[in-house]
Amino acid sequence: QVQVVESGGGLVQAGGSLRLSCTASGLTFDDYVMGWFRQAPGKEREGVSCISWLGDSTYYTVSVKGRFTISRDNAKNTVYLQMNSLKPEDTAMYYCAAARAFYNGACPVSGQNYWGQGTQVTVSS
Repeated sequence: QVQVVESGGGLVQAGGSLRLSCTASGLTFDDYVMGWFRQAPGKEREGVSCISWLGDSTYYTVSVKGRFTISRDNAKNTVYLQMNSLKPEDTAMYYCAAARAFYNGACPVSGQNYWGQGTQVTVSS
């Protein structure tokens, strides 16, 4: 049984940092493109950042470029999202997802095979 579990969310002041972690089990981790997605109240879920199987290619949505960094450790079946210079507009539920697909430079919400339950990130002004 596949499990995807996020951790690391919380409440932080604007300008602060958080590091999200996501550990997947029950799958061959390095066969999966991993991604972070977020959904704010009243908004659609969006792709924040995705990373290829070996971690050599990454995607960032425009609003987080230069502030967020995605990485993965295939030996630990874990993907990370380092979030710096956080803004109130980053407030959302953050989800980790796994897609058994070729990395194509995109980070689509559709096509993900497995999702975690989410971790809340709240940035106060």
